[in-house]
Amino acid sequence: MLRQISHLGLAVKDLDAAIRLYEGVFGLKVEHRWVSEADRMEAASFRIGVIEIELMQPLEDDSPVGRFIARRGEGIHHIAYKVDDVAEALTRARESGIETIDEKPRTGGDGRTNIGFLHPRSTFGVLTELEEDVRKS
Repeated sequence: MLRQISHLGLAVKDLDAAIRLYEGVFGLKVEHRWVSEADRMEAASFRIGVIEIELMQPLEDDSPVGRFIARRGEGIHHIAYKVDDVAEALTRARESGIETIDEKPRTGGDGRTNIGFLHPRSTFGVLTELEEDVRKS
């Protein structure tokens, strides 16, 4: 069951320029910055209330974010929802006829979450991430 929106993932060509916009114009501060070797991207996140904005810059043109930018340009890449159990949510999605990108949960690029993606062909054109916080107490 979806609990709340976790974050919006935005694909950008220049992470430092995007950070300058979010800090200088919008008055936000980077909460977390990391490199995800597995996803071949560098990312930074900002918090607005309970929602996070995740800026993602590809490290390689043929990475998932790099291919996204080549096809669609910069902009909204995905929406992420918090769930209690990613494995259960992926199973329920498949049983309902939803195409999943991930068969089982994997560690998120920031190392703080377990994640799984639903294919946009099954979710009205929106790449959807399911996210479980592994730091739960």
